[in-house]
Amino acid sequence: MTFSSTPLTPTAFLRRCAFVCPERLAVVDRALKLTYGELWGRTRRLAGALGRLEVPPGGRVAVLSANTHMMLEAHYGVPLGGAVLVALNMRLSPRELGYIIGHSESRVLLCDSELEALGREANAASGGRVRLIGASEYERLVEESPEASRAVGDERELLAINYTSGTTGRPKGVMYHHRGAYLQALAMAYHSALAAGSVYLWTLPMFHCNGWCFTWAVTAAGARHVCIPRPDPAAVWRLIDEEQVTHLCAAPTVLVDLASHAAAHRPRQPVRIATGGAPPSPALLARLRELSIDVEHLYGLTETFGPVMICDWKPEWDALEPERRARLKARQGVGNLIAEAPRVVTPDGSDVPADGQTLGEIVLRGNDLMLGYYRDPEATAAAAPDGWFHTGDLGVMHADGYVELRDRLKDVIISGGENIASVEVEQAISSHPSVLEVAVVARSDERFGERPVAFVRLVAGAQASERELIEQVRKRLAGFKAPDEVVFVESLPRTSTGKVQKFALRQQLREPSTQKEREWITKR
Repeated sequence: MTFSSTPLTPTAFLRRCAFVCPERLAVVDRALKLTYGELWGRTRRLAGALGRLEVPPGGRVAVLSANTHMMLEAHYGVPLGGAVLVALNMRLSPRELGYIIGHSESRVLLCDSELEALGREANAASGGRVRLIGASEYERLVEESPEASRAVGDERELLAINYTSGTTGRPKGVMYHHRGAYLQALAMAYHSALAAGSVYLWTLPMFHCNGWCFTWAVTAAGARHVCIPRPDPAAVWRLIDEEQVTHLCAAPTVLVDLASHAAAHRPRQPVRIATGGAPPSPALLARLRELSIDVEHLYGLTETFGPVMICDWKPEWDALEPERRARLKARQGVGNLIAEAPRVVTPDGSDVPADGQTLGEIVLRGNDLMLGYYRDPEATAAAAPDGWFHTGDLGVMHADGYVELRDRLKDVIISGGENIASVEVEQAISSHPSVLEVAVVARSDERFGERPVAFVRLVAGAQASERELIEQVRKRLAGFKAPDEVVFVESLPRTSTGKVQKFALRQQLREPSTQKEREWITKR
């Protein structure tokens, strides 16, 4: 007997909810409220509208929108129409957006009301290559178009193209497939403990790795999406109360703003926050514990559909002292539910010892890896020369199989022939209770080649001297790893996705941002 199977696609989650719980509230976007039945109808009509706009199967549809119902609907309506979603970073310049529109070969550009002017400038920068659909025309098309839905023939068909931030050159188009998005959404729903009664607040941009695939994960659980255009901390705290929010994702900088805001308080309901990027500092974790907020640390890249590793917390760790718990929580962890186990390798491709000390590059593969870079076979081949995706991140493997990130290849500081991992120094400084955020970069040095300099943002009202913070490092690490200088700042420069722009800090030190080669292990 032969059993049939259906290609995996994340739009199936919405189809299921429309059948199982059509009357359940699915989306809250300011005054607009949509049930799952209504959301299913709107996304099918959006699919029909793309047909009226003559978008062919596989055609690209770009979306320029904040976290609104338009952006969320596009995550279903565009693939239901057989097209490919290109979610644009609204923080980019018209020229940058124009490049992405052109490179992705988009045919239609959907713009929400606040970004129509930017959309017109971006379209002009692309040579006027797309049909721009503003918010009012979008609503008319969704209301008037016939419902449509195209079946997915191959689950590894192109679903979306997400562009990297491009801080070191032209952004690259990362190609997502239906299978990866489906599986990643299930992993995110599982690890975040999303359920039918959960309420998810959209503080993470939906344009960033398709919202780490939570655009589909929340629907997979039959939970509620609450849209917020920007993560203004006062508005976030208000919605946490009004909508009884139980889950959100955010970059560390958003967590810092939430924890330090005047409106910060203990919510009536438990709240779980997933964060990626730099590990939360002990001071930040302590503050969030005071607010009864549980923080989950994730690691991922655009190329991995968002979080590919999770610091999977073990109940026995709850009894440990706070500093030890903070160190464990800062680790990037193990592969998520559907990911293959990550490796840490030497330049010749062999695994490093699991001693928590030997530095290597983090490499990945599995179902939640991209198809490749769009229209860039050379970069695709370079990223996975041996069948494993080389992240460019340096880390160590601990004896329990948990990976800990130590640095980016280009951010390693080589001082007097010794490697200094900037993340290790940052963790030592952030263990000081007065430190809110820190970034460590290299300054050129005639004697040692490079020496570390720390840029520090203090907790509001707290004090710490340069000498005090340098001694904080010396107590925890080898003396040569302590920074020569501490620069106190009001804020740290960040990319459009919330990552600290270390190249900008290096420029402040009048040091050109040099490209480190892969020979990152030096002989001692």
